[in-house]
Amino acid sequence: MKFTKAIVAAAALSFIGAAAQAQTLEAVKSRGHLLCGVSQGLPGFSNPDDKGTWTGIDVDVCRAVGAAIFGKDGKVKYVPLSAKERFTALQSGEVDVLSRNTTWTFSRDNSLGLEFVGVNYYDGQGFMVRKDLGVKSAKELGGAAVCTNTGTTTELNVADYFRGNKMEYKVVAFEKADEVVAAYDSGRCDVYTTDRSGLAAQRTKLKNPDAHIVLPEIISKEPLGPAVRHGDSQWADIVRWSLNTMIIAEELGVHSGNVDEMKGSSNPEIKRMLGAEANFGEQLGLSQDFAYNIVKNVGNYAQSYNANVGPDTPLKLDRGLNALWNNGGILYAPPFR
Repeated sequence: MKFTKAIVAAAALSFIGAAAQAQTLEAVKSRGHLLCGVSQGLPGFSNPDDKGTWTGIDVDVCRAVGAAIFGKDGKVKYVPLSAKERFTALQSGEVDVLSRNTTWTFSRDNSLGLEFVGVNYYDGQGFMVRKDLGVKSAKELGGAAVCTNTGTTTELNVADYFRGNKMEYKVVAFEKADEVVAAYDSGRCDVYTTDRSGLAAQRTKLKNPDAHIVLPEIISKEPLGPAVRHGDSQWADIVRWSLNTMIIAEELGVHSGNVDEMKGSSNPEIKRMLGAEANFGEQLGLSQDFAYNIVKNVGNYAQSYNANVGPDTPLKLDRGLNALWNNGGILYAPPFR
């Protein structure tokens, strides 16, 4: 009897899961475009130009999802969100995916009805100060006024760091990132703290960027990546494997410039990824060439990184932890197999 009940329960759960699975994908197809939650303007990650065109490594994740579904680029609408409102927007269905320099944590993954589906930038929190303060270490910041964003892990990390080092401090928090930048630039606080990539990005907005330095301490782990709503496993897989495709393409030497040639490669994994062998797209509810469309229209991870945040951009960020696992970093994706 117990065995029979278990089978019935499992079947019921399977039915419920199957009914929910196609929900987001079908909604996106019916609408004709993807709704992507992004920042309100963080250079290198998600930032609009004066014509309203969005660029950044977070933007490229959504571009990849759009290309996987629609077969070409441009089928994405970007919804700028503050740190405070980003999770509510995803929960309520205002956006289909959140790709907004957001840290993957236990509580966010388990108590907000969200699911993180990968990491597109490994980061850590740091501190920026004016050079004329003469500060060389974060441990010299006792009594400082610290500017940051409200509704972020940053506030909690700062509290832990200062308490752990028995230092007093005053937090000056704002909802919008540009408000934080303006307050720091005007001298309302001594220190600006956020993810180190964010400091590099926001420093480009200061009146005199060269007058500021980022201190050497990294006080946290900040794995940044896209999130979707719980309960739609097919949609989670689509976003996850859109990001994975960009990472694996770099590892296999496939990029937007050679992807057509690589369709004829003898490498078994390249053939599987690009749809020449095995139809992995069908398992996601997508076309057989979904990964080809991602690489052709968006590029691989290295192309996205170098164009948006790399050494030749204003952010000048070396790959570091974000190098591939076989090149000194920790960036890694499961194989196409």
